[in-house]
Amino acid sequence: MTLPNLNEDAAMNEPQPLASLLTHAESQRDAARADQRQALAAHQAALTQSQQLLCYRLEYEQRWNSQFARHGQIELVRCYQGFMDRLTEAVEQQERVARHAGVQLERAQATLLAQELRVASVQKLVGRRMAQAQLQTDRRDAKQSDEITARLAWGRMNGNGRNYAA
Repeated sequence: MTLPNLNEDAAMNEPQPLASLLTHAESQRDAARADQRQALAAHQAALTQSQQLLCYRLEYEQRWNSQFARHGQIELVRCYQGFMDRLTEAVEQQERVARHAGVQLERAQATLLAQELRVASVQKLVGRRMAQAQLQTDRRDAKQSDEITARLAWGRMNGNGRNYAA
């Protein structure tokens, strides 16, 4: 966003620092938006992986349960139980990862919201300062116009007064 030069005083004193502040706030907001997108992608990936592990465990259980219904050797059952325990641990770990990614996503969204509010407040400040500068310019122009009009009127009055005195 570029700020117009409303008058020399305002251009020298106000817009440059505010423009810099606005640019900085916008860059922080953009970084927060990128972080939020990254957190969203990580969260979605973690949820997807967790769901895939759950589906795999269910398929594995169904396949081996049907095997055990036909015939089951004790060594094979122990192997199955050990693998199921490790698979359950993997599912639980992935669920923790997904929850953590969800927390990170919430933090990133909160940070993004805070940055968007900051940008909006700086933009509002810039708008108010520009309006103030425009109002000062308008008042100065009106004052100059009034002074010129008063001088012309005074000159006419003094000129007309001489004609009547003569």
